[in-house]
Amino acid sequence: IKAAIKPAAPAAAPAAPAAPASAAQQPAAAQEPAVAQKPAAMTAAPQPSAPSAAPRARSSRRGHEDVPNTQMRKIIAARLLESKTQIPAMYASVDVRLDEVARLRKGLADQGIKVSVNDLVMKSIAAALNDVPEANAFWDAAAAQTKRFPAVDVAVAVATPGGLITPIVKGANKKPLREVSSEVRALAARARDNKLKPEEFMGGSFTVSNLGMMGVAHFCAIVNPPQAAILAVGTSQSKAVLADDGTLSSQSFMTVTLSADHRVYDGDLAARLLGAFKAKMEHPSLLLL
Repeated sequence: IKAAIKPAAPAAAPAAPAAPASAAQQPAAAQEPAVAQKPAAMTAAPQPSAPSAAPRARSSRRGHEDVPNTQMRKIIAARLLESKTQIPAMYASVDVRLDEVARLRKGLADQGIKVSVNDLVMKSIAAALNDVPEANAFWDAAAAQTKRFPAVDVAVAVATPGGLITPIVKGANKKPLREVSSEVRALAARARDNKLKPEEFMGGSFTVSNLGMMGVAHFCAIVNPPQAAILAVGTSQSKAVLADDGTLSSQSFMTVTLSADHRVYDGDLAARLLGAFKAKMEHPSLLLL
């Protein structure tokens, strides 16, 4: 009898799971367990690790390669996004004859003085900004008004392994052509060697971006805030020109395009600045005075 009673005691154990029978009184949960699990899955989805894990999986399946951003690239990305989303840009282009530039460069080279087309562009735009001071300005968003820069500080875009950087020739309008030329070369070299000081590339009142030496005929550059304008310089091209007397000749031209903040520049101001620049480039000997 004792042997028969002892096994009977554990027999009550299987009855314990029956206690949650109250849950079984919920028909939806009992009949469709998959449906009951969905809210739990939705709640668990926004885990902090989930977003970072998913892109890696997709990248692996599609064969993409992640390219880590340098600090410079991150700054460039932020500044360009700021420019394209917050600056109402306007564009204006003009063709500049380069025959006199070629003659001047040859004459200087005969004297052992090396000057590039870009050096003449830098000096010409600096002189043009000096002649049209309204263009040497920026938009102050906090004050909601245009403010003029106290000096003509022209930056030049330089490509480096880490990204594009814009060293500045300060007071370029007051410096002779040879000094502008030597300073541009020195700044570009230090930029490529990552040896620029912050004060050599932060600021500036205007920027020049030249892709002419790479064969690009025409392009529109993005304004570099807080500046209000940038000049995109294309390559030299020969064009047939019909003179007033009916004779046909071949002349060398380059196209430059001004990208400007329309809050600072209107069409008239853009045209006057480009006109002043064109006059300097087409009579470059005046830049030597």
